[in-house]
Amino acid sequence: YNQLTSLYHCRCKLPNIEPNIFLRPFLEVVRSEDTTGPITGLALTSVNKFLSFGLIDANHETAAEAIENMADAVTHARFVGTDPASDEVVLMKIIQVLRSLLLTPVGAHLTNESVCEIMQSCFRICFEMRLSELLRKSAEHTLVDMVQLLFSRLPQFKEEAKSYVGANMKKLKMRAGGMSESSKWKKQKRSPRPPHRMVRSPSGQMDPNPSSSLSNNNLAGGVLFIEQGLSTSNLTASDSAGSSISSPTTTDSGLDTCSKATSREDLSDLEQCSSSANTLSTATTLLGTEPHSQDAQGRQSEPAQSTSVESIPEVLEDKDIAEQSDSTSVHDMDYVNPRGVRFTQSTQRDGVSLIPYGLPCLRELFRFLISLTNPHDRHNTDAMMHMGLQLLTVALESAHIANYQSLLGLVKDELCRHLLQLLSVERMNLYASSIRVCFLLFESMRVHLKFQLEMYLKKLMDIITSENVKMPYEMKEMALEALVQLWRIPSFVTELYINYDCDFYCSNLFEDLTKLLSKNAFPVSGQLYTTHLLSLEALLTVINSTEANCQAKVLSSTTQQDQSDALLAKGEGLTESGTETGTDLNSLRSTNSVTLSQAESAPACPPTSGYLMAEKMKLGRQDQGDNDKRGSKKPQRFSSSLPDSQELMDIKTKKKLLITGTEQFNQKPKKGIQFLQEKGLLSSPMDTNQVAQWLRENPRLDKKMIGEYISDRKNMELLDSFVNTFVFQGLRIDEALRLYLEAFRLPGEAPVIQRLLETFTDNWHKVNGSPFMSNDAGFALAYAVIMLNTDQHNHNVRKQNIPMTVEQFKKNLKGVNGNKDFDQDMLEDIYNAIRNEEIVMPDEQTGLVKENYVWSVLLHRSATPEGVYLHLPPGSYDHDLFTMTWGPTIAALSYVFDKSLDDSIIQKAITGYRKCAMIAAHYGFSDVFDNLIISLCKFTTLSNESVENLPTVFGSNGKAQTAAKTVFDLAHRHGNILREGWKNIMDSMLQLFRAELLPKVMVEVEDFVEPNGKISLQREEMPSNRGESAVLSFVNWLTLSGAEQSGLRGPSTENQEAKQTAILCIKQCDPEKLITESKFLQLESLQELMKALISVTPDEETYDEEDAAFALEMLLRIVLENRDRVSLVWQTVRDHLCHFCVHANESCFLVERAVVGILRLAIRLLRREDISSQVLLSLRLLLMMKPHVLARVSREVAYGLHELLKTNAANIHCTDDWYTLFSLLECIGAGMKPPASFQLTSTTTDNDTGAQSDSELSSHHTSELSLDRGYTSDSEVYTEYSKTRISRSTTDVDVASSGWLVVGKDDLDMNKTTLPSSKAQLNHPLVNQYSLTLGQDLGQHDTKSLIKCVETLSFIVRDAAHVTPDNFELCVRSIRVFVEASLNGGYRSHDKKKTHKYDSKSRLRKKAGGREKEGASNTRRGSSRASTQRPPRSHSDEDEDEGVPASYHTVSLQLLDLMHTLHTRAANIYSSWAEEQRHLQAPGRKIEANSETLWTSCWCPLLQGIAWLCCDARRQVRMQALTYLQRALLVHDLQTLDASEWESCFNKVLFPLLTKLLDNISPADVGGMEETRMRGCTLLSKVFLQHLSPLLSLPTFAALWLTILDFMDKYMHAGSSDLLLEAIPESLKNMLLVMDTAGIFHSADSRTGYSDLWEITWERIVCFLPHLREELFKQTVIPGETLVIIFVSTLDPVIIPPSMPVPLSTSPGQAPSPSSQSPLILQPLASPLQVGVPPMSLPIILNPALIEATSPVPLLSGPRPTSPSDEVK
Repeated sequence: YNQLTSLYHCRCKLPNIEPNIFLRPFLEVVRSEDTTGPITGLALTSVNKFLSFGLIDANHETAAEAIENMADAVTHARFVGTDPASDEVVLMKIIQVLRSLLLTPVGAHLTNESVCEIMQSCFRICFEMRLSELLRKSAEHTLVDMVQLLFSRLPQFKEEAKSYVGANMKKLKMRAGGMSESSKWKKQKRSPRPPHRMVRSPSGQMDPNPSSSLSNNNLAGGVLFIEQGLSTSNLTASDSAGSSISSPTTTDSGLDTCSKATSREDLSDLEQCSSSANTLSTATTLLGTEPHSQDAQGRQSEPAQSTSVESIPEVLEDKDIAEQSDSTSVHDMDYVNPRGVRFTQSTQRDGVSLIPYGLPCLRELFRFLISLTNPHDRHNTDAMMHMGLQLLTVALESAHIANYQSLLGLVKDELCRHLLQLLSVERMNLYASSIRVCFLLFESMRVHLKFQLEMYLKKLMDIITSENVKMPYEMKEMALEALVQLWRIPSFVTELYINYDCDFYCSNLFEDLTKLLSKNAFPVSGQLYTTHLLSLEALLTVINSTEANCQAKVLSSTTQQDQSDALLAKGEGLTESGTETGTDLNSLRSTNSVTLSQAESAPACPPTSGYLMAEKMKLGRQDQGDNDKRGSKKPQRFSSSLPDSQELMDIKTKKKLLITGTEQFNQKPKKGIQFLQEKGLLSSPMDTNQVAQWLRENPRLDKKMIGEYISDRKNMELLDSFVNTFVFQGLRIDEALRLYLEAFRLPGEAPVIQRLLETFTDNWHKVNGSPFMSNDAGFALAYAVIMLNTDQHNHNVRKQNIPMTVEQFKKNLKGVNGNKDFDQDMLEDIYNAIRNEEIVMPDEQTGLVKENYVWSVLLHRSATPEGVYLHLPPGSYDHDLFTMTWGPTIAALSYVFDKSLDDSIIQKAITGYRKCAMIAAHYGFSDVFDNLIISLCKFTTLSNESVENLPTVFGSNGKAQTAAKTVFDLAHRHGNILREGWKNIMDSMLQLFRAELLPKVMVEVEDFVEPNGKISLQREEMPSNRGESAVLSFVNWLTLSGAEQSGLRGPSTENQEAKQTAILCIKQCDPEKLITESKFLQLESLQELMKALISVTPDEETYDEEDAAFALEMLLRIVLENRDRVSLVWQTVRDHLCHFCVHANESCFLVERAVVGILRLAIRLLRREDISSQVLLSLRLLLMMKPHVLARVSREVAYGLHELLKTNAANIHCTDDWYTLFSLLECIGAGMKPPASFQLTSTTTDNDTGAQSDSELSSHHTSELSLDRGYTSDSEVYTEYSKTRISRSTTDVDVASSGWLVVGKDDLDMNKTTLPSSKAQLNHPLVNQYSLTLGQDLGQHDTKSLIKCVETLSFIVRDAAHVTPDNFELCVRSIRVFVEASLNGGYRSHDKKKTHKYDSKSRLRKKAGGREKEGASNTRRGSSRASTQRPPRSHSDEDEDEGVPASYHTVSLQLLDLMHTLHTRAANIYSSWAEEQRHLQAPGRKIEANSETLWTSCWCPLLQGIAWLCCDARRQVRMQALTYLQRALLVHDLQTLDASEWESCFNKVLFPLLTKLLDNISPADVGGMEETRMRGCTLLSKVFLQHLSPLLSLPTFAALWLTILDFMDKYMHAGSSDLLLEAIPESLKNMLLVMDTAGIFHSADSRTGYSDLWEITWERIVCFLPHLREELFKQTVIPGETLVIIFVSTLDPVIIPPSMPVPLSTSPGQAPSPSSQSPLILQPLASPLQVGVPPMSLPIILNPALIEATSPVPLLSGPRPTSPSDEVK
């Protein structure tokens, strides 16, 4: 010390002094036995200061030596003890110095041995139970920091090359050996001397009883193994001594080690320096490498064992502490003098350099920690095991061990083994700690631990499913938590699936665990515990990660690899240890928040933890290249390292077959092999090599059965192949035999054993270069080994005999090797190997021996290619995993959601649902999504609650509301993949509709009739009927129960609040979005949605009419939203509507909505070219409805059609379509019967006509008719649609020859009722062209419909653009139908007012407690669902009665105006069309603008229509019509007509008109009628005179003229006033004069100069105006008797056949009778005598103007009461 002081004064500064010099005095005080505790403490404090203040320069050349000396001194501190408390203070300071020493930068200079000594000192203190707990805990915390430092520095150490390891170990051993010889001697020499009272540092190596120490530490195999591993030359004498003492002892703890054969077969040279049980440690460094005693040597040089620590308590075990210290007091003083052992310069000069610590001390420390965790070692107390686990946790958290083979070997074998054994212990702290270590292991090293992980998971499963009553609940909970944690590791689950489920010989871990978790998520008791939630958590982890991967894929187009990197980088925050831990930052994982930057940012103060220190000590020597050495390997069963799903499916299928085959083999080997051959898994005929390989690699096979099968005499070839699968090269015969016998169960029979052993020895002898004289020698030796094994280890044998000794064994084998002896050393080795480690026969042992066997098999398998574990990027097989997990997960979610009341859990379940939905959507799994929606729909309570309670129940059930919101949200978001689920959603919607919870906008639908264009599908409640008597209400009150009475008072506030909540919730669900967003759905989903809606049809149980109406409305809205692709779904929708409309037998609300729906669709869809034709065809559905049903909805149709044509008339281009539209207008507006071609006949009604497409309806192709003008009709319009449908009936007298043309499409068997009011109608279906009417049997019509339809027609006609060649004739026809309907102010409707169908009262439905609402409103359905019929709105006519005449008046005038407009514009229209067609050269029917076309198609029908209105009962209408008619007939355009057309004008327009006017049309207005008739006659004469010249050219002129005279005759007698009597003669005079002037009556040939016509004329006139001739032409009277006689002779009261020429005819009513005024004039030209008339083509004309009816038999004798001329008579 004085020297140091003077030196310090000389040098002035400490750095100038060598560290060794200024430390020496302090260290000597620490070493000195004679100093007391406080002084030693002071010296220690000084040393600590040197370290803390960084006074030792780490870069000084002697720093390493100084540090080494310091470590040596402090670990061997000596001091005189005073009292235990003070002594503990010194020990505390020792711990502090040791901590500072290792955790300061200069600590990096420590050697491996020093580090081990330091660690051992701390361990000693920790495990010395007589020390205070505080001191022990302090030592423990110091250890934590040290372990953290050492393992955090692991990346800075390189794994030494093999040669270097050997050399290094040699140095360590030699130093250890040299010291240990001398220390042994010192101890023995000094032990008897009793010194004064001393306390010795914990690492002073005292052992008063070496033999007891050894017996505590007898570890079979430990030292032995060192002998094998290191060549003997490397061992010093002391080592050999150690081994020889230790090897004979047997293992106390029962821990047994793996066969040496294993290590030789499977592991490389490097690994051969390994401890027992095949670990890879090259560390034979001893813990507490101050190996001064043979005790230390024995205890610590045996890597397989943890018992070395047991000796720590013995340190202070003796009764007298003084005696203890005495035994070692001189130990260091005598031997380790300051210059000798403390590696001063002199030792370095001797060439011993100090190597800084590295991997060897870490390996030794790791081995020691692992040995502490062995539960089968009886020296390990719980506290020791717990501490070992704690420190292992720190080590694993700090370093990435997998890159170091020497450490990995320890992990694979002992560590995993101990951990799995610890899972069976009952102490919770050990159980919990071991689970934590397992997690760290498998999280980072599972790639190397395939089978260990399998075993671990099976253990966990056993714990979770254990039925053992003693098993604490917490253990199950922790096991589940462990699973959940593993599950959260990215891609862990995927790896399970690929590496186990898709491996032929591993269990289906993923599948089994999923089942287990799912089952476990369902509480048996109904009570939810943590275990259930943890199970759910695990299931959801798979879902969460899959969902995250899907999201990532959706968000970015980066490769899968990028995503996996990102996910790994996210980290998982895995640390759970209490200490501040860290990990190697170069590893993939970052398990702690302490980052490098933080570590570097605080250089000033000394680091506080081992991890931070390690960061500071980074020397740029990281071993980074080693991270993924095994990345490239792939299992043999896969074609690539990322096999596709199909390949995996094939493997799983094959695996199932293999399992079945294995089971069969285990019962009967032949059967199993045969099964596999049948399935193609083994080739047939048998390939022995293939079968042998299968027997070797399939761990599920029963070893006994393998033995039986291969030993069978028939399978000798197979046995050879089987033996060839082993690699016996380089193995001693007992090792090879051990390997061989583990593969099957040796049978008991001697011959069989002989066969098996012979094959074995032949093979072994061959591959090892025939080491023995003969094969027989090998066979004998092998047999001897088996006998020895039985002798040593079979309990039955041992009971009877003393086990064989080595000498006996050698003696037994004398001269067996070809009469020579075997190598004696070899025999001794064999003997020891067998004695120390039994050759375990499979399936024979139990307990630990069996466990060892199973473990060794596991290690074997790990070393084969089977042990390859495929590491995958996250998200690789999400598709497959999800397919397997969704079912159990959704079931568990549903259960938890159902049972739980905790909001957070409910939320978790909902999140789970959402994520499942997202994944399902991503992969397009509609079945999953359907299942999910169906589950959720159940929870909404919508489907299973009654409508009355629904608002209250739903509104007060938060869970149901959450479910509802989720259902709708998911449907909005992922509706694309919804299929069957739509049905459930729609049922829920219906329930909401019934309970009136839907937003108003969803129940209000479009309507044509309502003024505001909307109608609600729900009807308001009516207040109770006021008329109810008081008595009745009192009786009701009496009979009601209390509950019902309260119900009567109206809903309670809670109920109202609940309902409001419900309404609000549904509003948030936004159900309408399902409809509006349906345009974005995939077609398949859309079709399913529509199918769900279509399935709602009224039936007895499920749905009523309003439900169907609501569903129909939604369907229609969806169709309209999807109009871009409506063609794809059109047929379905059309069939549905057809079902409602066409099959309805009575009108109801639903039919009304369906009809409105068809029209709404038509209005919106007609603009779409692709679909418009189909839409128009579908309007025929309306015509197919039963007429009485159609009549009830006529007003809706009328308004709808109006809207349709207003918006879309320009889009209709086809005559067929116009035909449909006009037919519809006629049916609904004028009450016409629908065309028969559209009516379903009875046969089609039976079938489902829904399938009949529109085009199947018989369509009438006008083109066929118009191309071939093969008919004699004057008017194309009437025949166009009928030509194809002329039917023959019995009343049909050969239509073709009768001159009648059949018009009209009504079948002959149509209903033939006539209305009494229309006398003119004959009871016959055929239509007469020569009549002003169309002869349609018009039923009743609805006034408003009529008015609307006329308005529609008016719209079409007024806009020239809408009148096209396609619709012109149809339009004209329709106008005429409406003319008929509106005639006489719609008399048909009014005649029967009393029985009017639209009785306003029938419209409303009464309800209990309801009263009728005024007008056409709708009553609402009440709480009872009993009433299923909702009557359609009635169109009440009562309020219209006064206005009817006025409205009809307007209509008639409107129609007149239309006809006139068309008439006047026709010529221009036609010529423009013809012109257009010429320009365009458009194909199709040629349009002619000639007069013939105009006349037949246009003018004639229009004139007939106007003429018909001239017969109206209303005077104004008549007069107006006559004016129009006159104007029309005299219009300039008509001048172009030729004679025949003018003739037809008379025959088709004027004559029928005059005939009709003869009827008493308006009895009340006699004067008016007179005037009308007068104007009619005047018009006739005007037209006749104006067109006289063309008419003269007609061959039938005479007949025409005579007909005119006939009418004059009738009109003379028609009126009661003088008006006609005056007017007729005037008109007649005019005509006669003009004709005379024109010389028509003159004929040069005749004798009188007058033609025959003249004669006939006057004969006719004389009948009614006998004096007219005298007035006009006095000179030309000719007596006509002769003629009369001629005519009389031809008269017979017989039927004149229709084929007879009838040039002229009079009214058929004038049949011959005595009272007839002029009986001779019936048929003046009936005889062949033609008086003065030029020859005529016959028949001249059949004039139907005289016959109002449509009979094909024009002239019948006998009374004809319905004839129009009865009245005249």
